[in-house]
Amino acid sequence: GGGAVVNIGSINAAAYFGNDAYSAAKAGLESLTRSLAVRYGPHGVRVNLVAPATIATPIWGERLARDPGLMERLTRWYPLGRVGNPDDVAAAVLFLASQEAAWITGTTLRVDGGLTAGNAQLVTDILTERYLGPAPG
Repeated sequence: GGGAVVNIGSINAAAYFGNDAYSAAKAGLESLTRSLAVRYGPHGVRVNLVAPATIATPIWGERLARDPGLMERLTRWYPLGRVGNPDDVAAAVLFLASQEAAWITGTTLRVDGGLTAGNAQLVTDILTERYLGPAPG
């Protein structure tokens, strides 16, 4: 036996972003991933989860048509200054499925541009230069 399973979850498992049921379901998927990693590890099967944040996909088209500035406002919340794209998620999945991740199992890899690490825009909006010093750049 052997192999790799990569589940797709969401950062909503780690923090509340507006939908209780969705967040609870994604947290359940993280727990299931850990349980399966323990259960099937002895058979050589690795089980991990990729948890993306906002990913620019066609599903955003309708919302952006109604609110063209939405994506720009969203990017301010991400320390890397952009939302993700499908290639970002695909790269994480390919890594976890590869032999480079041969000793990684039961893990959630957040592909979120730093969103769950902290909120740079919140810090900028709340704290003044008195506390932080002048803004870089």
